[in-house]
Amino acid sequence: MAAVPERDLVVVGAGAAGSWAAWRAAAAGVPDVLLLEKTPRLGTKILASGGSRCNLTTTLGPDDAGRLFRDKGARFLRRAFRGLPPLEVRELFDELGVATEEAPLEKVFPSSGSAREVRDALQSAVLAAGVELRTGAAVERFVELASEVSGTSADPWASAKAARAPSTNAEEVADRSAARFELHLATGDVLRCRRLVLASGGRSYASTGTTGDGYGWLESLGLEVTPTLPALVPLASPAAWVHDLSGIALQGAESRLLDQRGKEVARRERPLLFTHAGLSGPGPMDLSVHVAKEVHERGGPVCWSLKVDPFPTIDRDQLRDILVAGAGRGGAPRLLRILTDGLAPLLRVAGLEPIPKRLLAAFLAQAGLAEDAGHQSLGRAKRHELIEALKGLEVPISGTLGFDQAEVTTGGLALRHVDSGSCRVRGHPGLFVIGELLDLDGPIGGLNFQSAFATAEACAKALVQGAT
Repeated sequence: MAAVPERDLVVVGAGAAGSWAAWRAAAAGVPDVLLLEKTPRLGTKILASGGSRCNLTTTLGPDDAGRLFRDKGARFLRRAFRGLPPLEVRELFDELGVATEEAPLEKVFPSSGSAREVRDALQSAVLAAGVELRTGAAVERFVELASEVSGTSADPWASAKAARAPSTNAEEVADRSAARFELHLATGDVLRCRRLVLASGGRSYASTGTTGDGYGWLESLGLEVTPTLPALVPLASPAAWVHDLSGIALQGAESRLLDQRGKEVARRERPLLFTHAGLSGPGPMDLSVHVAKEVHERGGPVCWSLKVDPFPTIDRDQLRDILVAGAGRGGAPRLLRILTDGLAPLLRVAGLEPIPKRLLAAFLAQAGLAEDAGHQSLGRAKRHELIEALKGLEVPISGTLGFDQAEVTTGGLALRHVDSGSCRVRGHPGLFVIGELLDLDGPIGGLNFQSAFATAEACAKALVQGAT
């Protein structure tokens, strides 16, 4: 029987996190690095990101960027983001020949506008560092060999207890340099390694190969995996009038997410897009994680809403002045005309586009006013209703559009199992988990790439130091 090949380090998943970890570890002197990728090429998801432009990091500082991952994520990422701040990501890509430029909303893109340039630079760096890249190499499962070494019986999918137990076995102590993991590939190949980095990605963009395989592997070790749900995903609305507004975009909108009791869950001031299914764009998508969790907990649709303020820099007093001044015009002007004319100069000052008439009509409808209503319809109480509608168009929300349209996954390996300074999995010597497999997700704006690179960098540094 042929001997099973043994490696020092195997990285599973050649996406942003896995490629970065393999490159940085090998470039710093870690020998014998094997990078396995199930798809035919490295960085498939990178190519699809940012509308094929690849928003690869953020202009924010490390602490400000970390805070956008909510409390638990911020605490975990503090060391990683300080170890590899966003500015250093840009500097390292610049060394790889990828110039970057800043864009609105704290985004950073390659100056070429090409995600392919980012992917190609990472691939070149991986190969130049001496990493062996093997594509079309899907890992079906892996076995933790600790139970075999310690002489316990071998259920290969339930060795967590043995791996965590302290050992006084002299033979085991002497054999700590031996292989700890056995990987079984879909090709039928089997190989062993001393250290294993899991970077196989989440469940978003499944067409790029991220089908969530790693979650099952981690659960088989007795580790907690929090429910994996779609995040950065468009929101679904059951309202036909919302669908009728499809194609209308609001660049400066503030979105406030309200639960079924009307309590504010979260808010975000980012662009918004009405679609044939509901709402998309950075604002609604950043808030979608909360909706996805509620759908999961309820086991079905929710009755939430998103209040949209299309011009947060224009206050209620200014809107009242517009309506009062319009009512004093001759010729019995309609409210649509009053609003269009009155808002135009204020929107120009704010750098915003005019509000389309069919959207203004939706604001009127929320206030109980007909599309062709004239100023004479506007008594004091109705004027108040219209102003409140203009500062908070209430869009009913029933859920998200699911993983098919999600950019990232929320949920994953519970962070309590992972050392934040190295991404080592506690109780499982030699095992590291990075990137989207971790229970981390941030908003749109290069934050999730930053998280992938930073956790990979922390892992690579630990590998260089010989950590297990």
